[in-house]
Amino acid sequence: MSRQATANLQQCWSSLDNLLSGLDDDQWVTQSLCPDWDIRGVVAHLGGIEYMFSLDEPGAWSENLPFDKVGEWLSKIADMSNAEHLAAYRSLIATRTEQLSSLTDEQLALPTLTPVGPGSYGRFLAVRVFDFWVHEQDMRVPLGLPGHEGGDAAEMSIDEIQASLGYIVGKKIGMEDGTSITIELTGPVERVMHVAVTGRATPVDALEDPTVVLRADSTAFALLACGRVDPQDVIDQGRIGWDGDEVWGEKAARNLAFTM
Repeated sequence: MSRQATANLQQCWSSLDNLLSGLDDDQWVTQSLCPDWDIRGVVAHLGGIEYMFSLDEPGAWSENLPFDKVGEWLSKIADMSNAEHLAAYRSLIATRTEQLSSLTDEQLALPTLTPVGPGSYGRFLAVRVFDFWVHEQDMRVPLGLPGHEGGDAAEMSIDEIQASLGYIVGKKIGMEDGTSITIELTGPVERVMHVAVTGRATPVDALEDPTVVLRADSTAFALLACGRVDPQDVIDQGRIGWDGDEVWGEKAARNLAFTM
């Protein structure tokens, strides 16, 4: 996974660069799907975390994550024009690309804190893939510039959500003991996932007769799971629907959000 994470992260960097290269000043101040950030704010956030990565060796973060260094990056780019900001971001990503290319398997396996708990340096890079991919969609949707909805980075990002399906089904949707759900992603990422509630909500390999089958395109599913869009809008657009128990189907469609 670690080597795949480095490749996918570079895929995200390339796709985002292609998006940013065509933006004018009005687009840079377009509100993103993140309520506190416009497009420039999202890019500043992504750059800030990569700046933090650029300053320390793998395995250095055993006690805390030095998020204060993100503030250093934000100060650096605060007074820059959008063009200057983009140039600074590209220079940073060039540095990070060189750093990734030199990583050894041993470095990727080094233990480190991550936003999802203790893990390895490679695991943190997989989280970065998820962050970049979701934030790219945060920008593309309001800009009306769809793209990068499929491929390896999108697959890895859906993996992050799938890993939390037990929590989503048990705690957010609140499905009751004895119920079950199948979630079918219809593309660009195609996937079938099953969760049964037997004392607790647990992912399973298959279900013979699920209580509800939820179907959605993978981008809508991801944006709902990340709390980015209004479920009613996605329902009205026909991007999510369900068969089986009507009550649980609607509740599932409206309560996928587990992060923001």
